[in-house]
Amino acid sequence: MTTGAALLRDLPPRVLSWYAAARRDLPWRRTRSPYRIWLAEAMLQQTRVGTVIPYYARFLKRFPTLAALAEAPLDDVLAVWAGLGYYARARSLHAAAREVVRKHKGRVPRGLADLLALPGVGRYTAGAIRSIAFNLPAPILDGNVTRVLCRLVGIEANPKASATQKRLWSLAEELVPEGHARDFNQAMMELGAVVCTPKAPACGTCPASDLCEAFRLGLQGALPRMPAWKPVPHYDVGLGLVWRRRKLLIAKRPPNAMLGGLWEFPGGKREGAEPLAETVRREIKEELGLDVAVGELFVSVKHAYSHFRVTLHAFHCQCPRGRPRPVRADAVKWVRVEDLSRYPFPTGSLKVIRKLRALCLTER
Repeated sequence: MTTGAALLRDLPPRVLSWYAAARRDLPWRRTRSPYRIWLAEAMLQQTRVGTVIPYYARFLKRFPTLAALAEAPLDDVLAVWAGLGYYARARSLHAAAREVVRKHKGRVPRGLADLLALPGVGRYTAGAIRSIAFNLPAPILDGNVTRVLCRLVGIEANPKASATQKRLWSLAEELVPEGHARDFNQAMMELGAVVCTPKAPACGTCPASDLCEAFRLGLQGALPRMPAWKPVPHYDVGLGLVWRRRKLLIAKRPPNAMLGGLWEFPGGKREGAEPLAETVRREIKEELGLDVAVGELFVSVKHAYSHFRVTLHAFHCQCPRGRPRPVRADAVKWVRVEDLSRYPFPTGSLKVIRKLRALCLTER
């Protein structure tokens, strides 16, 4: 495709000048370390900047180099990541770090093919590493840049459709100015994050409003035209707080499952209208081959994932005898409440753990 001459000529210098004056001071913008930039991009996917900053600092304190990350056990990596969500990002980053050490002598590669061969690295992440860390003329296309480009050139098609994606990637590539990829790509993301926002874009402060087709047509609030949201399903999940000699039973999720590698209280989804206590009894029998006596409900907590919502119902359970077997789990352990913090749990389970700690404090 051919981009309008005025856009190609005028947009890069304007956006670069705006970015130099208005950019936010973010920790990953103070480094050119490929590892640190890669870590930031992994954490920022589908996560707000304000949420990422403290996790980024903690992660680098624990794993200051790519070699330190590669050498660490996955459990340690997931424990530091715990609460940030989208745990596949952490597993992929850890696996990719080991690949870089094994195949590239610990140096993050510059080549597109080498980067795309790493676990969890797609076209966007590869472009971010190549442009921001190495200043190579590589395009990037995240949600912010997609929105900016759709408005600039007046794209009304579904931005997630393959044909539209192809057009947007081509446009992003044409616009990257030689020698200024690092700042230009960050400037485009910044423009989308703070000016060309999803709702009520601040067109009056935009350095490119007179180049913007959506602004000219008064469509900046309507573009990009995202597909309609589908209803978000909700599931009730029964969890067993299985006690034995003041210890709780926890199970490790299989590595290839959702939330793989994390620990959890055994349980699962309610089937139909079955009583939640029966859900807990059935799931623990199926997962761990263990018969438990389900007692009273301890707490119910709500949690939202990207495509569904759950309510976790945690029941006290007793199991005086019998040995749990990881039939549908990767491992099982008996753990004291005060030691649960040593294990990485998903965010929903952490809400239950906080209630457990509060209970233990009141009983002392």
